[in-house]
Amino acid sequence: MRRIVITGASAGIGEALARHYAAADTVIGLVARRQAPMQALAASLPGRCEIYALDIADTAALENAARDFCARHGTPDLVIANAGISVGTHCDDPADIAKLRRLLEVNVTGLAATLAAFAPAMRTERRGVLCGIASVAGFRGVPGAGAYSASKAAAITWLESMRTELAGSGVSVVTICPGYVDTPMTRVNRYRLPFLLPADEAARRIARAIAARRRLAVIPWQMALVSVLLRFAPPWLYDRFAVRAPRKPRDLPL
Repeated sequence: MRRIVITGASAGIGEALARHYAAADTVIGLVARRQAPMQALAASLPGRCEIYALDIADTAALENAARDFCARHGTPDLVIANAGISVGTHCDDPADIAKLRRLLEVNVTGLAATLAAFAPAMRTERRGVLCGIASVAGFRGVPGAGAYSASKAAAITWLESMRTELAGSGVSVVTICPGYVDTPMTRVNRYRLPFLLPADEAARRIARAIAARRRLAVIPWQMALVSVLLRFAPPWLYDRFAVRAPRKPRDLPL
């Protein structure tokens, strides 16, 4: 019996990953704020699902869910910290500091708390994979999305620290940095999205990277090339490109 836990499972990449991994011999823990979509998803999947409706920023609720899942089914083989939110921000607007705080709370603290909730049991059994979903937006400061970029940069760095801390423990840490994926989060963007992947295809590629225990995987490969250019471009060159980039809407619900 395989045991998998996925956060942000009510839509988008999380839902696609649940559909990808679902099988008769698999139990999946679905974690997200919205219970109704998870119930509908669970009803459509083979195998067994446990539903945990909670805000990923609620660390106590998350730890309780982890204890419940482990008590019912044992230590997970794979935990995917996928839950995340996004909204446009302006770094010079004091009103957007509240957005920054919320994005850091969900995209960084929520990711870290998810993996930390399961890590001790996995470390004790010396097996399993902890996976965090970050973003190529974490490689440079994206104009109009400073809070999102900052949160994903912090997630990448946190996962790197976790990977080195768990080296030799039998537990692998995988960082996934997707480019654009066709999800409710990206559909609000009012500009062209290069190398856009359907969610089910993104899930397949993410699963391959997890199975290979890649330390850091950028998906798709075209975006990996772009990310290399972004990461190593000198600041003056990046600035000339970035100032022309389109901006994400700032009026999205969080």
